[in-house]
Amino acid sequence: MTDARRMLLIDDEADLLDILSDAFEIAGFEVVTAIDGQKAMACLHDGTRFDVVISDMAMPGHISGIDVAREAAALHPDARVILASGHPRAELPPLPDRVRYLPKPYRVTQLLQTINAAD
Repeated sequence: MTDARRMLLIDDEADLLDILSDAFEIAGFEVVTAIDGQKAMACLHDGTRFDVVISDMAMPGHISGIDVAREAAALHPDARVILASGHPRAELPPLPDRVRYLPKPYRVTQLLQTINAAD
């Protein structure tokens, strides 16, 4: 049994997903990755409990990062849910309640601070 926090990490850039996954595993997280919104939704619904869900805002297909964040917040109410985007916050649609925004590009340390920040 592990004490590691479980993270769902979603991004359509495979190289970035690999780099972030490695960094978060080093930081003590158990990381599950998804390359698109459809795979992310499947992960959210498979019964796994997530402590952190981080998603890119824009992804290919018909499921956006906002869709993923909304579902994550509903299914995992205690999870920290973060949406990252290269677009300014003012250009984005309203975010679901309890969802944090992080502008891209970011450093892994900034993402860790966002994860660990008190509400």
